[in-house]
Amino acid sequence: MNFRIKELRKTLKLTQTAFAEKIGLTGAAITRIEKGERNPSEQTILSICREFRVNYFWLTEGKGEMFTSTPETVVEELVEQYDLDDIDKKIIEKYLELDAEQRKVLKEYLKSIFVQE
Repeated sequence: MNFRIKELRKTLKLTQTAFAEKIGLTGAAITRIEKGERNPSEQTILSICREFRVNYFWLTEGKGEMFTSTPETVVEELVEQYDLDDIDKKIIEKYLELDAEQRKVLKEYLKSIFVQE
């Protein structure tokens, strides 16, 4: 895994210090991990995956693609999988742009229309 962390960091064009700061570590800690002197904790692995959108299985096992899907490609996958049109796609995109409170209001409104008690 240490080689994959170094490969990821170089792909992102980050120094060890810059990479480390984004996940709450020191540059020295990343140096030790990349050299294989220290194994990353599960928390560090999860932080790397979350912060850089890295595929957990690629990082831990070398399987699959380096990066996970971006939100844009996830929407595109939904459009294709469910044969959605442009309006469907726009509804999904706009919903995802709402903050939590706006989503709550919209869900309550839709619930009042669709759920008959």
